[in-house]
Amino acid sequence: MPYSQHESQEAVVLEPASSATATVIVLHGLGADGFDFVPIVAELKLPAPLSVRFIFPHAKARPVTLNNGYVMRAWYDIVSLGGGGPEDDAGIRQSATLIGRYVKEQQAAGIAASRVVIAGFSQGGAIALQTGLRYPERLAGILALSTYLPLRNSLQTEAAAANRDVPILMCHGTYDRVVPAAMGVASRDLLLKSGYAVEWRSYPMEHSVCAEEILDISKWLQTRLT
Repeated sequence: MPYSQHESQEAVVLEPASSATATVIVLHGLGADGFDFVPIVAELKLPAPLSVRFIFPHAKARPVTLNNGYVMRAWYDIVSLGGGGPEDDAGIRQSATLIGRYVKEQQAAGIAASRVVIAGFSQGGAIALQTGLRYPERLAGILALSTYLPLRNSLQTEAAAANRDVPILMCHGTYDRVVPAAMGVASRDLLLKSGYAVEWRSYPMEHSVCAEEILDISKWLQTRLT
């Protein structure tokens, strides 16, 4: 499917040749930017009738404690990894609010929330889960790649009823040493225990994306958006 690419300081947007009838918002990982996942769209080989708009926001630059305070694009500060340490509550919520605005902008442009998927890799996947599970209107789905569930202790009180049964696809590499697979599994299990519809896929890879995963993502998106 041919796309026209539009760039701004806030995001990269791929616009389909015909009027968009669905939107996928894709959030990059720590230290990357919106351009990081643009090439994957062609690899998805989505059928033209879907007419999907892809939005790749850029996280703002901020100091990251785990990286000795180095300033880089990040959706929130990371103090520690492992799931048991302190989290940047304010930063996570700030980024989730921003992504929620993107969804609202799509709704204002004529794309219903039920035709919007929020996706993300690593830190971006954490924000996809944070945003999607709390968004007040039903979404088409949440795609969480090589990531974990942030602010899990507040989910039960903050979860949106509209997205209690939202389809969730979680993918993770079994050799991931950045976000260990155990973190993804623990997040998956917590979501399943909470009643969420989670599909889980694992691949023999590190903290990355592989061809088999892209094929699975394509099939999942087509099911969600057809």
